Amino acid sequence: MKLISWNVNGIRACVTKGFLDYFKEIDADIFCIQESKLQEGQIDLELDGYYQYWNYAKKKGYSGTAIFTKKEPINVIYGIGIEEHDNEGRVITLEYEDFYMITVYTPNSQNELARLDYRMKWEDAFREYLCKLDENKPIIVCGDMNVAHKEIDLKNPKTNRKNAGFTDEERGKFTELLDAGYIDTFRYFYPDKEQIYSWWSYRFKAREKNSGWRIDYFVVSERLKDKLIDASIHTDVMGSDHCPVEVDIDL
Repeated sequence: MKLISWNVNGIRACVTKGFLDYFKEIDADIFCIQESKLQEGQIDLELDGYYQYWNYAKKKGYSGTAIFTKKEPINVIYGIGIEEHDNEGRVITLEYEDFYMITVYTPNSQNELARLDYRMKWEDAFREYLCKLDENKPIIVCGDMNVAHKEIDLKNPKTNRKNAGFTDEERGKFTELLDAGYIDTFRYFYPDKEQIYSWWSYRFKAREKNSGWRIDYFVVSERLKDKLIDASIHTDVMGSDHCPVEVDIDL
């Protein structure tokens, strides 16, 4: 199976920048997006051969996720079942016979870490949600997790130590997630690969200079590791300030 995840930073804008061409060309079995930034009825995507599942934020033009899948799931869950965390359209879970597929758009801690306390609560609740699912069958979770886990995962670690996405607190929560029995698939295959990022600021010609961050992930239950074939980051794909990430898995 070929699985793709992409923070499109507004699907309507991304469609005008080649999204559909890439979608058809990559021919994924499951294609997840984050930051769709729209409400129901604001776009009509014709994706032949795919079932579509959307989760919208209550706030207009904000957040939001979607999953497009060739195989119909046996169940679909929107959110994580906690009202405080379920107003921003951040999570969709598809249940299949042998696994759960989850897309997530993790809350950003924001400038001056205004939302860090909320982020910490979210992290604990989301990890608990995943672990509960994992008791039943293995999970594959993907999306913009808004954290560069290690210094190797961003261009300028020293100057970003106290900035959103690279605080000790956020990195610690990602470590906690992995320690709960999960694998960062890209690092599983490429533990030492440097200067491969998935997000670049629109400012200061950051993408041109490859001054980026790796904050988009596929994380899987440890017991799926023998089924992993490869992981990749499509740094050459434009259309958003993020690029798509991929995992190939034999399920």
